[in-house]
Amino acid sequence: MSAPRLRATPLPGIGVQYDLVTRDQRHLSVVAHRDGARTVNVYRTDDPDSCAQSLRLTGSEAGALIDALKPSHHSASLLYTSDLGLVAERIEVRATSHWNGRVLGDTKMRTATGASIVAALRRAEAIPSPTPDFRLAGGDILIVVGTREGVDAAAAILGRE
Repeated sequence: MSAPRLRATPLPGIGVQYDLVTRDQRHLSVVAHRDGARTVNVYRTDDPDSCAQSLRLTGSEAGALIDALKPSHHSASLLYTSDLGLVAERIEVRATSHWNGRVLGDTKMRTATGASIVAALRRAEAIPSPTPDFRLAGGDILIVVGTREGVDAAAAILGRE
């Protein structure tokens, strides 16, 4: 059996559409939007040009689905892993987070997890080595380095609503 072929089609101003025809001749597509969202489309079997079901996912929902489909993949949030047991990962501070508007030091992140926040990304700006008085904002992406367990614990702390 040959490997499935994935066709990519640029959608100017929107993103890229990826089309796949399964071995059962089912047509699926994923639109990768420029804002990180994904739209998954399943087409009708009797009319492969007619969409039977469409599901829009946020970037984090799409990442969770990828983890479920292929748990051994390298997560989009995973930046680096080493033989020493350290990982670097992106963790988003959501607008609904308990920490939105509070200072980084209030999280007690390093003490509680052993993980370090080495940078914060806010819009198009990078803030290296944010200090404890750095005020977190919804949408910030924090670059966290530590053991797998420490980074997971940091994600749990930052995910608190």
